Amino acid sequence: MSKNPVVPYAITAILGVLLVIFISYIGVNQREAIEDPEGAVSEEAANEDEAMTMDADEIYKNSCASCHGGDLTGESAPDLTEVGSRISEDEIEEIIINGTDGGMPAGLVEDEQAEALAEWLSEMD
Repeated sequence: MSKNPVVPYAITAILGVLLVIFISYIGVNQREAIEDPEGAVSEEAANEDEAMTMDADEIYKNSCASCHGGDLTGESAPDLTEVGSRISEDEIEEIIINGTDGGMPAGLVEDEQAEALAEWLSEMD
């Protein structure tokens, strides 16, 4: 029995057509997502809500503890155990957002997180 030389080409053509259909389906879904500005806004709002729901203790552990220590006593950075008695909440927030010269870098957390951290740290007397 001899092999038909057209069969490999037919299989390749069928797979190619199926691949084009699959890629087109994915592209249509992506175009709809791009054209829907409300979906993008709601995703941004969801990210902001997530940042606001994260409590200050978690933010501290994720962004600050590596320098200020897990117990606020300061490993390679200043001790924060009594920072609320030394400076105001607004000053703490400004330092968190803008950093300090030659010390703490700016922008380690989002502004909303900085606000939550400043409120939490201001209670440290």
